[in-house]
Amino acid sequence: MIQSVKDDSRGPSGPPDLFELMKKLTGGGRGRSRGKFGGGFIAVILLILLVWAVMTSFYTVQPEQRAVVKRFGSVTGITDPGLHFKIPFGIDQIQLVATERVLKQEFGFRTRGTRQGESSTYSAAEFEDESLMLTGDLNMIDVEWVVQYRIDDPIKFLYQMREPTRTLRDISESVMRRIVGNMLGSEVLTIGRVEIQQKAGDEIQEILDQYDAGIRISTVEMQDVVPPPAVQPAFNEVNEARQERERMINEAQKRVNQEIPNAEGAALRTVAEAEGYATERVNRADGESTRFSAVLHEYQQAPTVTRSRLYLETLNEILPNIGQILVVQDGQMTPLPLLNVNRNAIGGDK
Repeated sequence: MIQSVKDDSRGPSGPPDLFELMKKLTGGGRGRSRGKFGGGFIAVILLILLVWAVMTSFYTVQPEQRAVVKRFGSVTGITDPGLHFKIPFGIDQIQLVATERVLKQEFGFRTRGTRQGESSTYSAAEFEDESLMLTGDLNMIDVEWVVQYRIDDPIKFLYQMREPTRTLRDISESVMRRIVGNMLGSEVLTIGRVEIQQKAGDEIQEILDQYDAGIRISTVEMQDVVPPPAVQPAFNEVNEARQERERMINEAQKRVNQEIPNAEGAALRTVAEAEGYATERVNRADGESTRFSAVLHEYQQAPTVTRSRLYLETLNEILPNIGQILVVQDGQMTPLPLLNVNRNAIGGDK
């Protein structure tokens, strides 16, 4: 009561009494108990507001994320990983975007969840509308692939398009169908996989850049490329025939690689022998001509002696090749024994 008197003595110009103000807010003259209840309710409301303000004033961004901050619906900036402050009571709104994580979109199959320690399993039967494609030679083929990407610009990813992930799927499927439709089925099944992956990644990124979607394509990987089950036996026969053809081509190439070097070696050997024979004949002819010139010179100096020497040398060369010699005079054989020149030539030293 004393406190009330002191407060009333301040007059109308003094500051209002907090107790009187709370009484007015809670019902004024409805009783002491009603005023205490109203004051407690206000305190609880204020405490709740305080706790709410504290809880909504801070937020945490994970290392693989970036946070887009909006104030009254307008983007004010991007924050990096860590603990940050924001205006409470929903004035600042936060949208977290995983910019450092490699995301993926699967086409023609879906990866099923697995338990710890088990291998991944796939489901493809119910997604044939995504994987079945028509090749350039009018063959049906089942193509399964994965597009891996990262969010390069969070603001563009969130607000440039209405459904960026759905747009990425539509673009990827359209590009892949066009590339496969321009190639032969045999190329898609065998040697064309690397080319398809490279071209698909480049074209998808080019279209996303035109849309300014804030998405960066990492890789495009083809998981499984097979013919549809209905035509699988026919494709297997074609592949077996193709493999047989490749085997025969390889064997023929092996034979070519063996025979051509052998033929080239034989040709080089024959040429070398001919060149050696030609060199030998030329050298021999040169020697014969030189010897004849020397003999001619000697003959011109001493004809009789040279003629006798040539006669004796000729007999020395011819007689060893004659088996037996008969000495005949006036048509009658002399009583001289037969001369075995070969024996004498061979055993002349005895």
